Amino acid sequence: MTNGKSDADYEGMRPDRREQAEAFDAIGDSYDDAFPHKEGQVSAGDWLAGALSTGARVLDLGCGTGVPTARRLADAGFEVVGVDLSKEMVRLAQENVPEGEFHQLDIADLRPDGAADLGRFDAVTAFFSLLMLPRAEIPEALRTVRQLLVPGGLFVLSMVEADMDNRAIPFLGKSIRVSGYLREELHKVVEQDFEILEESSYTYAPAISDVPPEEQVFLCCRRRG
Repeated sequence: MTNGKSDADYEGMRPDRREQAEAFDAIGDSYDDAFPHKEGQVSAGDWLAGALSTGARVLDLGCGTGVPTARRLADAGFEVVGVDLSKEMVRLAQENVPEGEFHQLDIADLRPDGAADLGRFDAVTAFFSLLMLPRAEIPEALRTVRQLLVPGGLFVLSMVEADMDNRAIPFLGKSIRVSGYLREELHKVVEQDFEILEESSYTYAPAISDVPPEEQVFLCCRRRG
């Protein structure tokens, strides 16, 4: 129960995230300029690439510009599918990873009763995409990821370690809403559906003034069941 609502209240709901999408449409490829160093994301992507067989299907949730994750996975010989709320991010991803398949979709569209069926995947990545959801929606999103994975499928995610829920913050001249967990609570939420195999964290200072330094947590997981 969060803010008086249960997870079940969100199962049939189509969230309205137009403001989030419009913010990232406006940000475009300036995102990569503001976050030029993505050591944690690259390292977690390398872990995943080393754990998969050539030709594996990988879904990149919140693919952004496609750099570095979708590009790295495609170079490793995987079939890459990416989704993002932002049509501009999808356009950039298609330019940066032309051999990939990209769709403008919300994670809610990927539920079993959702608007889109992209099939099943050997692995899913979610680098800083789940933090765009209110906390009440994150367990449902994780269940959706689990359902998208084949048995034993792998899941790599990153979050910013922070105790906040759907808080508006300035971001590259726009306003976005983000959520976070302290480390122990994040583990509890993720471990309902996944076994955590590896964990790393990085203190990151973006190359812009309106985003403060942050502690980034990366979890490499396997689907339970």
